[in-house]
Amino acid sequence: MPSNDLCFLGACEQEQLIRSKKISVTQLITAHLDQVERFNPKLNAIVTLTAESALQAAKEADAQLARQDAIGALHGLPVAHKDLFLTKGVKTTFGSPIYKDNIPQVDSLPVERQKNAGAISLGKTNTPEFGAGSQTFNTLFGATLNPYDLTKTCGGSSGGGAVALAAGMVALADGTDLAGSLRNPANFCNLVGMRPSVGRVPTWPEQLGWYTMSVAGPMARSVEDLALMMSVLSGPDDRSPIAIDTPGAIFASPLQRNFKGCKVAYSEDLGGLPLEPEVRTVMRAAREVFERLGCEVVDAEIDLSEAGEIFMLWRAWRTELRIAPLLASHKDQLKDTVIWNAEQGLDLTGPQLARAEAKRTEIYHRMREFMNTYEFFILPVNQVVPFSVDLDYPREINGVKMNTYIDWQKTAYFISAMGNPAISVPAGFTDSGLPVGVQIVGGHRQDLAVLQMAYAFEQATQFGLKRPSICTVA
Repeated sequence: MPSNDLCFLGACEQEQLIRSKKISVTQLITAHLDQVERFNPKLNAIVTLTAESALQAAKEADAQLARQDAIGALHGLPVAHKDLFLTKGVKTTFGSPIYKDNIPQVDSLPVERQKNAGAISLGKTNTPEFGAGSQTFNTLFGATLNPYDLTKTCGGSSGGGAVALAAGMVALADGTDLAGSLRNPANFCNLVGMRPSVGRVPTWPEQLGWYTMSVAGPMARSVEDLALMMSVLSGPDDRSPIAIDTPGAIFASPLQRNFKGCKVAYSEDLGGLPLEPEVRTVMRAAREVFERLGCEVVDAEIDLSEAGEIFMLWRAWRTELRIAPLLASHKDQLKDTVIWNAEQGLDLTGPQLARAEAKRTEIYHRMREFMNTYEFFILPVNQVVPFSVDLDYPREINGVKMNTYIDWQKTAYFISAMGNPAISVPAGFTDSGLPVGVQIVGGHRQDLAVLQMAYAFEQATQFGLKRPSICTVA
């Protein structure tokens, strides 16, 4: 088949072709490197390319198959790693000119797990500076463009990985999610992106081993592929003090499930958040899909208003710890929003954080009781559709001013503050062809159930099958 079509096969299907020896790993990696050559200059998704080492690894992977060695779940599949993850011997810049020549000596744990499962890295994917913001641009590499409309942003901060996936340059992608950095770019690029439960995907090395706002996780072009990636990334590791003990093999469980009678809460705006009309239109159509699946869909709200303050305080605390040492020596190389967030952290007091954590506990129990009534919570991923790539962030929504660079992401980061698993699944397109996803939130640590509901919605709609127009020519 044409290499473009091969690159758009699902990761699971690509893996089956390799195992049955219908294609070689070298053929698969070569096809994806050709795809990178064709589309990356237009999109700027992969910022550090490791083509030579990828081809060498492909030859070794083929030799393993010939010897009938034991092989991992991702054997021979092409991936690329977010430029926040450490990669041994491969440049890791964090999207900052300060680290433009930084070459780590270890792999981050999610990278290590993909490598041990047989995945082959093609390099590093673009991210905003230090992952701050949901618009993937930085002064080191520039902006990553949305493949569905090159004038629009792809979201972020895992935007490079999302675009590489959407354009068929990789089979699977990784990323991190603090304010929505796996869900937002998936939403903007017609992909599946999951924020797993805290500790589901352990991270290391990690300066903040006990930090529970930011998580690592996967993106894919289908729920089945994402479950495959979750089976590899998940599972215990004593280098992470908050790692969940459940083995990743749980995500190899069947995704098919009958949802007749399943009680689902539905909210378009979390009780009054501003929302662009096109998002609301897609949400209402999505609601009908859940009803056709047999769900009992109930208009329901939960008061998460305090979650915003809690999230912003702990985000500032984390940013100060990581960025404050750079303020004295490299302030001229830091973007304004990063400086602002770090300086916010400098002003925090112990009593502020203590009260924030007490409020967070209260809201956790409020959410727990809510999710005891409803198995899933359906809401928008973002309050806006993909906006101009020349705009660093939306300044207003429907006339409502956005006070910070992440205010437009409240439907995502309110959920981050609760720690519940959440997924973005393709749900439709605007009249101009821009993707819009729906967010499915599950109960505490109910990651598999979230995947099963996402799979049912995906199979009923098939929106994820639509490729970007620039990639439809063979």
